[in-house]
Amino acid sequence: MREKLTGRDGPTRRRYLRLGGAVVGGSLLAGCTGGDGAGPTAESTTGAATTASGAETDLEASETEDEDETTSAGESYSVSMAPMGEVAFDAVPETIFTRLTHLAGMAFALGRGNDVNAMHAPDYYGGVWNQFTPRLDGVELDWTGLYSSWTPSKEKLYELDADVHLADPASVFAEDKWGMDDIEEITENVSPWFGNAYSARHQKPPKEWADRYEYYGLWEMFEKVAQVFDAKAQYDALAEVHAGLLDTIESDLPPENERPSVVMAMPNDFDQIYVYKVTNPGTLTAHTRPLKPVEAFGDDVSSGDTVDIEGLLEADPDVILGNGGMAPSTDMAAVRQSLEDDPVASQLSAVQNDRVYAQAARYQGPILNLFQLEMTAKQLYPDRFGEWPTYAGGPYPELPDGEQLFDRQRVADAINGDL
Repeated sequence: MREKLTGRDGPTRRRYLRLGGAVVGGSLLAGCTGGDGAGPTAESTTGAATTASGAETDLEASETEDEDETTSAGESYSVSMAPMGEVAFDAVPETIFTRLTHLAGMAFALGRGNDVNAMHAPDYYGGVWNQFTPRLDGVELDWTGLYSSWTPSKEKLYELDADVHLADPASVFAEDKWGMDDIEEITENVSPWFGNAYSARHQKPPKEWADRYEYYGLWEMFEKVAQVFDAKAQYDALAEVHAGLLDTIESDLPPENERPSVVMAMPNDFDQIYVYKVTNPGTLTAHTRPLKPVEAFGDDVSSGDTVDIEGLLEADPDVILGNGGMAPSTDMAAVRQSLEDDPVASQLSAVQNDRVYAQAARYQGPILNLFQLEMTAKQLYPDRFGEWPTYAGGPYPELPDGEQLFDRQRVADAINGDL
C-alpha cells in the first residue's frame, strides 16, 4: 500500500458521497509550457523525462492483476493509484471535477462525461471531443461553460463540491497558491483526489511527491478510474476493442526501413514550434508509439522542447502530425498554405509530399485514443491501413465500414452502458 497524503493509518476523506447504485453506463494558439501546440496550455512542466517507480508497456495494454476492491450498491470500497495511494469511497461518485482532459475523457468513456463540472479549457476541448461524437451513435457531450480548472482555486472547489477530483494532487500542488495542507483540506472537507498527470511524458513531479510517484499507461490508468466508478463491464468492453485495434496494427506494420520519420507539432508560429517525440514514453504517445515510427529528432531535443522553422527543417520529418489540428478553431488549410508559402517551411519533406496531418489532442482519453490510433495508422501507413482523407475541418471523417479499424457501435454501446 502506498503512503497516504496525510500519513494517517486510515484513508482520510469526508464521508460525503450520496448513496447511489453501481454505475454501468452512465483559435489556433501557439503551444506553451507543454501545450497542445494548437490549443490552450495543457500542463505545467517541472522537468524533463525521468525514470520513477513503475513503467509503461509498449502497447499500453493493461493486463495487470489489481487488488483494489469493487463495490455493489451502498458498499464502501477503495482504489489505489499513485501518487494518492489507497483512496476510499462510500459510494460511486456522481459529480466529477477534472483538470486535464485525459481524465475528463475517461469519465466520458464511462458514460459520465456530462457529470463533469470542471476541466481545462472546456469550450476548446469540448469542441475537440465533439468532432468524434457524431461517429458514435447515441453519444452526446456538452462541456460548454464549465469552470476552467487549469489553475483551480480552493474556494471554487468548495463551491463545486464535486464527489471526486479526477486530478493529480501533485500537479495541483505545483501551482503557486497550493500547499500540502490545502491538498489535504480539500480531501478532508470536499472529496478525494484521484489522478495522475506526470505519466504524460514521464516528467519529474515536485520533489515533495517524488517518493510516492509512479507512471501508468493510458489504459492502465483508465482501468483504475473505471474502478472508481464501478464500471468494470464498460472498461472491459472498451479494452477489448483497444486490444483488437492494437493487434490489427501490430500484425501489419511495415519493416522498420519503410517507416517514416515523424514529429508531433503544430508549426503555426515559425519562431516557436513545440515538438513532441512520437516514441517517447508516456500517455501522450499512446497513439503513436504502437505504430513504431522513426523519431525525426535526435537525443539533443526532448519531447516538449521548442525549435524554430530552421530547426524543424534540420530534422526534416517525413510526416508532421499537427497537434490540435482537429479543433473547430483550427484552419488546417490555412496552416498548410502558410507552410507552402514560406521559403524555409516549403522545403520540408512533409510539406512537399503533402504529409502534414491534423490530429486531435495529446491529452487524449480512451475514446480519442481509439480514433487517433486509427487515423495515425492511416496517416503513416496508407498502403497498409487505407488512405486517410484530406481533412480540412469538421467532424472525424465518416469512413466506409470496410476501412474502419475498430467497431464504432461497440464503442458507443460501451459508453452508453448498453452491454
